Amino acid sequence: MKKGETADMPRRLTRSVIDSLDPYIPGRPIEDVEREYGLTDVIKMASNENPWGSSPMALEAMREELGRSNLYPEGSCRDLREALAGRLGVTPEMIVVSNGADNVLMMIAQAFVEKGEEVVMARPTFAIYRTAVLLMGGVPVEVPLRDFTHDLRGMAQAVGPRTKAVIVCNPNNPTGTMVGKRDLDSFLDRLPDHTLLILDEVYGDFAASPDYPDGLDLISGERPVISVRSFSKLYGLAGLRVGYAVSSPGLAEALNRVREPFPVNRLAQVAAKAALLDEGFRRHVLAETEKGKAFLGRALRDMGLRCLESSTNFLFVDLMRDAQGVFQELLRRGIIVRPGKIWGAPTWCRITIGTMEQNRRLVRALAEVLAEEGGED
Repeated sequence: MKKGETADMPRRLTRSVIDSLDPYIPGRPIEDVEREYGLTDVIKMASNENPWGSSPMALEAMREELGRSNLYPEGSCRDLREALAGRLGVTPEMIVVSNGADNVLMMIAQAFVEKGEEVVMARPTFAIYRTAVLLMGGVPVEVPLRDFTHDLRGMAQAVGPRTKAVIVCNPNNPTGTMVGKRDLDSFLDRLPDHTLLILDEVYGDFAASPDYPDGLDLISGERPVISVRSFSKLYGLAGLRVGYAVSSPGLAEALNRVREPFPVNRLAQVAAKAALLDEGFRRHVLAETEKGKAFLGRALRDMGLRCLESSTNFLFVDLMRDAQGVFQELLRRGIIVRPGKIWGAPTWCRITIGTMEQNRRLVRALAEVLAEEGGED
C-alpha cells in the first residue's frame, strides 16, 4: 500500500449509497449537557422518553433475571410474543419482536424492498424510513404534510407502478398529529391491493381520540398490513430497545427470515412481558401525560406561541424565531428540547411532556429566554 492511501481507504470501501444517508441525530444526552455546562440537574424533554421511569414490575423482573445473563436469550422471544398475542387478540405467529421499533422498520425494508422500488412516506416524519429504503436500493417518495398532517390524498396520488409500500406514521413524529379512521379507510380504498401498508403506531398508546384507527383492525383483511409498535414510550423501556411488528403470519415469516439470531436481550424480554401486566403503571402514565399535555399546551399558547394539537406524549411548538437559539439558551438552564431544523422547521421545536415539576420548570425557563430575546429586539 502506498503512503497516503490509508485516509482514502474507507471512502473506497463503502457502498455508494452511504453518501446519500443523513446520520440520525438523537436528542442531546443528559450526561453531555451536564459536562458541557457544569450542571447537575438537567432534564431531558427532547426524546419522548417516559419521565416516570420504568414499570416497577419490569424492574423486578429484570432483577430476577440478572443471574441468567450468561445465557443467550431465546431468539424468537416466544414468551413475550405469547403475552403480546393474548393482550392484542392475535396469534403469536403474527408477532415479530426485535431490537426497538427502528430495527423492526429496518427489517421490513430488508424483507420487502427491492432495488428501484418506491416507498411513499410523509415529510417530515421519522427519519429512519428514508434511511432504511435507501439502504436497500429503494426510492423514497416523500409527500409534504398538509396542515401538519399526512396528506393521504397526495400520498395516494404518488403511488405508481413501482410502489412497493406506503408508510403512515400515526400519530406522526414530529408533529403529533393523527389520521382518523374515515380518512385512513378512504386512503386504503385508493391503494392497489398489492401495496404494503406500514403503520408506525409507536405513539398510538397515547392517542385518546375515539376516531383513532387501530391498525390491528386492518391486519385480518386481505390487504398486506404491518403495524409497528414499541415498549419505549408508555412502558418506559426505551433503554432496553424492545419493538415489535404485528401482521399476517405470512408477512411475519418473511420478517423472521431477516431477523438477527438474538435481537432482544434476556433482561429486555422479561421486562417487556412484566410491563404488559402492570396496569397500574400504564394508567398512571396515561393520566399524567394527558394532565401535563393540557397544562403545557395552555402555557405555551398563553405565551403567544402556536402549539399543535397532539395525540402523543409530546408537543410541536412554533417559537416564531430561530429555535436553535432558544434550544441553546434552554441548555444553559439545564433543559433539553428538540429544535426543528432537522425536520425543515427552523422556528419549531418538539417538547416531551414531562412530570408537572418538569413542565413548570420548562415554562419558566422558556418565558425567561423569550423575554430576553424580546428585550434585545
